[in-house]
Amino acid sequence: MRIKILTLFPEMFMPVLGRSITGRAIERGILAIEPIDIRAYTKNKHNRCDDYPYGGGAGMVMTPQPVYDCFRAATKDFPARRILLSPRGKTLTQQRARELAQEENLIFLCGHYEGVDQRAVDEWIDEEISIGDYVLTGGELAAMVVIDCLSRHIPGVLGSGESAQEESFSDGLLEYPQYTRPALYEGRAVPEVLLSGHDANIRTWRRERSLDITRERRPELLEKAELTLEDRVYLGLEEPPPKRPRRRKKKAEAPGQDAQNLPESP
Repeated sequence: MRIKILTLFPEMFMPVLGRSITGRAIERGILAIEPIDIRAYTKNKHNRCDDYPYGGGAGMVMTPQPVYDCFRAATKDFPARRILLSPRGKTLTQQRARELAQEENLIFLCGHYEGVDQRAVDEWIDEEISIGDYVLTGGELAAMVVIDCLSRHIPGVLGSGESAQEESFSDGLLEYPQYTRPALYEGRAVPEVLLSGHDANIRTWRRERSLDITRERRPELLEKAELTLEDRVYLGLEEPPPKRPRRRKKKAEAPGQDAQNLPESP
């Protein structure tokens, strides 16, 4: 996947995205990230990219000219889905991250100040994404969050094929607790079931802890989660199905019994 980031602060990205999992993906050629400086496209003699908003109000607004010209350069021979990081966008979800990971090319526009001139948004943006119900100084941190999140769903980025499937929100639930060695540390022990080696019991324990944590901390997620019948019974949302009566096994007939019951030959 190739990603271009249109920003007023291109120097912010690679010190973060160039490390850890995304950094290794870049080294292996799975992911390519190119921050582009919007200021390089301004025609303002003072190198400004903002101005006062029409109608009055506090703060400044990113002017359309450098954004237009930056997009024109970035999209040349580079067809891509174009995304604005904005608090008025739809909130990022794990499902949306999976969908974005299917794209070959993406362009992110990082807003700043009080936002971007709407004409630039109408002309160039396909989608607006928010990472939560709060406001940041600019879209740069939000872009890093989205890129980090979606990159985990690109084949080959994670070391384990199961990692992205078992994380929080992968099935609508929060993740179960994790433990590592030592088994006892300062009086706190790892749950015995995790030391048992019994895979079925471990899976059940993890599922039940995910259900418990989600019910306690984010109960609204349960309404959309992929719950099995066992989950619903555990949460008390359904009654357990009635147990079927066990069939009694027929006693095996003694050897030669049929021959003993045959009528005597005349």
